[in-house]
Amino acid sequence: MMAAPVRILAFAGSAREGSYNHRLLLLGAGGARQAGAEVTIVRLGDFPMPLYHADLEAREGLPESVKQFKRLMLEHDGFLIGCPEYNSSITPLLKNVMDWASRAEEGEPPLACYRGKVAALLSASPGALGGLRALRHLREILSNIEVLVLPEQWAVPRAHEAFDEAGELKDPQIQKAVVGLGEKLIAVLKKLKS
Repeated sequence: MMAAPVRILAFAGSAREGSYNHRLLLLGAGGARQAGAEVTIVRLGDFPMPLYHADLEAREGLPESVKQFKRLMLEHDGFLIGCPEYNSSITPLLKNVMDWASRAEEGEPPLACYRGKVAALLSASPGALGGLRALRHLREILSNIEVLVLPEQWAVPRAHEAFDEAGELKDPQIQKAVVGLGEKLIAVLKKLKS
């Protein structure tokens, strides 16, 4: 009997059309596919959510966009996340999506779409550190909500100069490492599922 394929949900914490982190995410997702995973790539801008507010949740429940995104999270084994850096931390968009997704619906255990998941993290930034400070914050948040975060991560500095016209990274070593991170995520998930 064949095992079900590993399923990865890939998203970047930016809604910008030309997002460097979305470009980087596509490369990591390619590595995950090469390793045999089913990869669903989404844009967070396609799931518009109000700013999280407990009174709004109590009054109206979870918005439909939150329910849709949570369903995707629940259907996948792990996450590949492209994390932009805004003022040394993660974006408000990414934090808001994570906060809404943490809210339990009736009959659902706490943190249902996070518990038991595995995540790999990537970042690209025009700055010299490539988003490393944001990755540190994201790693801490995910670890605290019971996501196993791979120790390996990649931060691409000077992102505005890092990609060629085809969306590939100009530095072949970094390209190989980013693709390899997608492959590593699948290798870990396969071991955990076996």
